Amino acid sequence: MCTSLGYKDAAGNAYFGRTLELTMDLPYQVVHFPAGFETTSEVPDHPALKLTARHAILAVTMPYRVPTATAPMTIADLKILEGLNDQGLTFSLLSYPAAGGTQKSVDATQAVLSASDLGAWALGQFASVAEVKAAIAEQPVMLQPLGLLKGVESPFHYVVHDATGAALVIEFDHGAMKLYDNPVGVMTNGPKFDWHLTNLDNYSFLSNVDQSSATFGSYKAVQPDSGIATAGLPSSNTSVGRFVRAVYYAQFTEKAASPDLAVQTVAHILNNFDRPRGVSIDYPSQGGGHMEVEGLAQSDSEAYATEFTCWTSLSDLARKLFFVRDYRSLNYTCFDLNALSGSTLPSILPLQKLPGGAIDATSALMGKGR
Repeated sequence: MCTSLGYKDAAGNAYFGRTLELTMDLPYQVVHFPAGFETTSEVPDHPALKLTARHAILAVTMPYRVPTATAPMTIADLKILEGLNDQGLTFSLLSYPAAGGTQKSVDATQAVLSASDLGAWALGQFASVAEVKAAIAEQPVMLQPLGLLKGVESPFHYVVHDATGAALVIEFDHGAMKLYDNPVGVMTNGPKFDWHLTNLDNYSFLSNVDQSSATFGSYKAVQPDSGIATAGLPSSNTSVGRFVRAVYYAQFTEKAASPDLAVQTVAHILNNFDRPRGVSIDYPSQGGGHMEVEGLAQSDSEAYATEFTCWTSLSDLARKLFFVRDYRSLNYTCFDLNALSGSTLPSILPLQKLPGGAIDATSALMGKGR
């Protein structure tokens, strides 16, 4: 499961945040791809599509295949799951098992973009949602089997946000690509995106105003605490429930007065979607085991599968700041795309090597360092 949402502060600056949940940790890498970086997207039986990045990218990536001793992992194997470019455009991949299916045939002489390279293509070439939407309508895209997921065909859909707050959903439903303008700036997993919007019609009663008292006969009922406004929100961690809750939080959370406060606010919103291991479990004997993404079955030594928040990321689209926190971390780590602008070579840092512990303020409490 995954949850993504956009947010604007009081000045209208755009921010984006998402969580990524799977049943196991994967070898995630934080990568900076500088402007000018060259890569190739390959689809069998079609000419290779060569890509030269116009814009620098900071991304969380995953290898699309299992490396071997004879074929170790290279930067060409790293595919973007989440990223921000130097124009304030974001790209996100979210689980969507219904993506696979029969796709339209494309002339064998035409270069085709592998869906695994959508992130590199969108972030490397474009500055806005409008540019991505116009270009993808002309660029054939094909789903490809992923070795790391045991050959499953790219079971994902994709969301793009830009610095204006515009948002786009790119969805492959049983092989057919559809593009949706996203008026709420929120995405989770299945069903289809337009289904989620229709389902919102069932929640027109939602408000952030607490109705804290009522009279029944001669009895006046009074709430002992605040928060009754959220009683109508769905409580489950299903993609349907999370979509409604994410729309609610993005809509009603107070608009922060400064960019730093806005980043903190998005972090607080995403805390509502953080999922520890074991909160819900799935037994293979009951038809599960891989949860959202087929191909991620638990090992034989584990009695059940449990989805957990592998990592959470935040993006400040105006200041070009990218924040990430993995399951082992209490705090976010920040990357500044502006500070990386002088780099001409790509750089890689395994996500597991980011600092994860709490800041120790014992010496400050004892008065040392004054």
